[in-house]
Amino acid sequence: MLQTDTIAAIATAPGRGGVGVIRISGKDLLPFAQAISGKQPEPRMATLAGFRDEDASLIDSGLVLYFPAPHSFTGEDVIELQGHGGPAVLQRLLKRCVELGARLAEPGEFTKRAFMNDKLDLAQAESVADLIEASSEEAAKSAMRSLSGEFSSQVNTLVEGLINLRMLVEATLDFPEEDIDFLEAADAAGKLTALREHLSRLQRSAGQGRLLRDGMNVVLVGQPNVGKSSLMNQLAGDEVAIVTDIAGTTRDTLRELIHLEGIPLHLIDTAGLRDTVDTVEKIGIERTWAAVNKADLVLLLVDARNGVTAEDEEILAKLPAVPRLTVHNKIDLSEHGLSEEVRDGEWHVWLSARQGQGVDLLRQRLLHQAGWQAGEGVFMARERHLIAIQMAAEHLSLAAAAGHQIEFIAEELRLAQHQLSSITGEFTADDLLGEIFSRFCIGK
Repeated sequence: MLQTDTIAAIATAPGRGGVGVIRISGKDLLPFAQAISGKQPEPRMATLAGFRDEDASLIDSGLVLYFPAPHSFTGEDVIELQGHGGPAVLQRLLKRCVELGARLAEPGEFTKRAFMNDKLDLAQAESVADLIEASSEEAAKSAMRSLSGEFSSQVNTLVEGLINLRMLVEATLDFPEEDIDFLEAADAAGKLTALREHLSRLQRSAGQGRLLRDGMNVVLVGQPNVGKSSLMNQLAGDEVAIVTDIAGTTRDTLRELIHLEGIPLHLIDTAGLRDTVDTVEKIGIERTWAAVNKADLVLLLVDARNGVTAEDEEILAKLPAVPRLTVHNKIDLSEHGLSEEVRDGEWHVWLSARQGQGVDLLRQRLLHQAGWQAGEGVFMARERHLIAIQMAAEHLSLAAAAGHQIEFIAEELRLAQHQLSSITGEFTADDLLGEIFSRFCIGK
């Protein structure tokens, strides 16, 4: 249901700053601006004013900006009060807005109103949050592509193609004696193939976008003293883990976020896996297995002097069914040089974490394992987008395999269209909207 009451929130980040912004959205806000600033600002022009309390005492001074509906972010009247960025003064100003009839905005409510007022589709609305949360330059670029409508445009093109194909197929349902000849003449099969190919390209781009947004969890496991902490430090580019020659130095999981070509990798260094009577080390080993069970990729570290030992095979046997890469560390102490190879379908890399040899090779292998392919056409995508695209692809596959069962083809095309339309919000349940916008920051 579209709400028309007035909402207000602090739009700048918490803490002290040179400038703080209060954002207000609602209907007919010029009287609101007059009450708080003593002025009725011209549309889209910065107006210097004093912001006053109920008793006319000065709260702050700054700029008033007025964006009349429908030419605003939310599609409603929007006022921005730009004052000084101290938390106390912003809270006083926000309190005054509430006294004048506004209520505190819920998380993401400004963007939700933009969606409800057709200023943004749902994929664009989600990209607002992705742009704010982007942890790398590549992620920010991809989120901006989604916000500008590149992702939505591709989805809409596919939906239009599906609608045209559905028109052809469903037009034959009333004339079953002529349906096959009619569809062949209209090249319905060729049109369906083209749609499937376009959807496949979209699926690849969306997968890259999800990788940019969410990254992957990479867990380092192995026996004690094989160099997990040294490798963690090399990949992080900092001394984030304590390194000693004493086996069992790392007793808990250590986490560090790094970026490789814009991909966020959540590195998790773990306690060495061995039988122990040490209570603290036992707890660390339990946490190691908990981290492994949530991993997208496991790096098994072994000593290059010994190769994969019986103890390492024990660890491998216990690993869950997730991709893994074996790192043979300490080549500086062995006769094996820097290299990589595939054994039984799994990658092995030889390096020296202590000296930094081969770490760049490992970084490239990590990107390969993640499935990253750099490109300018990548846009931000979420798990729900990938699920919808995958479901649409399955429906189109079923339609292609249906032969001359026209009713079946028509239904599968309809279901595929429904899945794709859910990405941009044409068909969206209210509970999904609540879930999406509740994760936004307040003031956006």
